[in-house]
Amino acid sequence: MEIKKIERLENVIREISGMSLKDFELSKSFWYEKDYKKGEFYNEYKNVCKYLGFVISGVFRIYKYDEQTNSERNILFFSNDQFMSSYKSFLSQTSCAYYTESMTNSEILYIHYDDLQYLYKTSPAWEHFGRIFAETVLHAVMHNTELLLFKTAEERYVDMLQQHPDILQSVQLYHIASYLGIEGPSLSRIRKRMGRR
Repeated sequence: MEIKKIERLENVIREISGMSLKDFELSKSFWYEKDYKKGEFYNEYKNVCKYLGFVISGVFRIYKYDEQTNSERNILFFSNDQFMSSYKSFLSQTSCAYYTESMTNSEILYIHYDDLQYLYKTSPAWEHFGRIFAETVLHAVMHNTELLLFKTAEERYVDMLQQHPDILQSVQLYHIASYLGIEGPSLSRIRKRMGRR
């Protein structure tokens, strides 16, 4: 594994949890690398999500497929230096109601659920990380829910760009419109208005 990749992971974990380098070293043998081609699934519908991923490069999406309307609805995006998982399935180890797909050629580091549980049980620093991670997931879910309920499409668009600065270069606009809960023409109007500012 390239040193730079594991160092990026280490920096993010230490930044969010205050973990020492010595404690992070406990996890090094549990992290693996994987490359994904565009359109390849990280986790599929009805599968239990067994891994926590860390995005080195690329963009992934979580989406729900509606068989009745033959349509997809994007729920979350994950991009560089973000942790990625089908959170509900991963945390509860139950089957997943969504798909997680790579939207570009992508690269991740990942750790198995059982290895993470082992770290939680044997290291107070990793147990602390687990609590911080769960709180971060809850915050992300609540944040997205509040955006959909209380913010305008334009405000949701701005928020998305803050979280994923390079997404417009990587993802087709109809996927972004789906994530924002609007139609393509509405997204075009938002981009046009913002372009004039």
